[in-house]
Amino acid sequence: MAAPEATNFADATDIREFPHGRAEIVELGGGEIARLTLAPGWKWSEHVKPMAETDSCQVAHFQYIVSGRVVVEMDDGAQVELGPGDVGLVPPGHDAWVVGEEECVAIDWGGIHT
Repeated sequence: MAAPEATNFADATDIREFPHGRAEIVELGGGEIARLTLAPGWKWSEHVKPMAETDSCQVAHFQYIVSGRVVVEMDDGAQVELGPGDVGLVPPGHDAWVVGEEECVAIDWGGIHT
């Protein structure tokens, strides 16, 4: 029988800083979960693209938005805006940016740690 597990983002096993953002990554159940904190003005194509060296984000994300708002734009121009309480599945091939003056905090079950 499997034992229950718990962890806390205060005990993150990996912390990644990038311009206008931060990812705190924990391990649980054999996988990884990230808490993203993105400042107003953050945009993937401006702040992460130079590190990723791809034209758009090429990983999938499965996210829950805790606070703030973010717009995701696919390479074909399709857009979705996510805010507090929203759950989003974002396929590879996208840009994203924070909307407004509030930081965006998201929990991500995929993509950030690849």
